[in-house]
Amino acid sequence: MNKKILILDDDAYLLETLSILLMDSGYEIRALSNGKNIFDTIYEFHPDLVLMDIMLGDMDGRLICSRVKQQSDTKNLPVILMTGVAGLANSLYLPGAPDDFLPKPFELDFLLERIDNQLSN
Repeated sequence: MNKKILILDDDAYLLETLSILLMDSGYEIRALSNGKNIFDTIYEFHPDLVLMDIMLGDMDGRLICSRVKQQSDTKNLPVILMTGVAGLANSLYLPGAPDDFLPKPFELDFLLERIDNQLSN
């Protein structure tokens, strides 16, 4: 059975591109353009990892990540945050922090390495 990845990004082009690239790499993908229904999707899809942008239009991916990490049934779900904003790597050390941080732009091999690292833990 393929590992499942839930992707959240409000950039439709990046969302589609990541979905295609990760499907081609053997992952089962569910893509969301906002975080409004993230918990419904998590409970229905049962992802092995969440890959999420920090800037999600009117939502902050760091807050969504914090909520995921505070819920007893999702706290062990690996979350990788992505952003093009410099200086946010310190978010890794705050309560409710993601499991990894990925600065944009990134190479596909680098992304796959970070995903594989989280899924092998």
